[in-house]
Amino acid sequence: QVQLVESGGGLVQPGGSLRLSCAASGIIFSAYAMGWYRQAPGKQRELVARITRDDRTNYADSVKGRFTISRDNAKNTVALQMNSLKPEDTAVYYCTAGLGNTYWGQGTQVTVSS
Repeated sequence: QVQLVESGGGLVQPGGSLRLSCAASGIIFSAYAMGWYRQAPGKQRELVARITRDDRTNYADSVKGRFTISRDNAKNTVALQMNSLKPEDTAVYYCTAGLGNTYWGQGTQVTVSS
């Protein structure tokens, strides 16, 4: 019954922007830390950004200053605004819920290419 559904992925040119969104259901959303992870081809899954129930955020060094994570507890959504995208940002992006990443979405593909 718990579902995390990502949307907003796609193809974008280097330097462009995308906004990912994750809609959560089946959990008391406001009680959960939320996160975004990504996995590039042939690479390990890595943390991109996290946001606590108190709206404190953490980012991977590789995305600091370019990505912004936010949450809307009224809509049960968490977003990842991605600016100044680079080819190395190409990956499948996953939404997670819980401090221990108890729940995962199916992922959405982000491809940065010219």
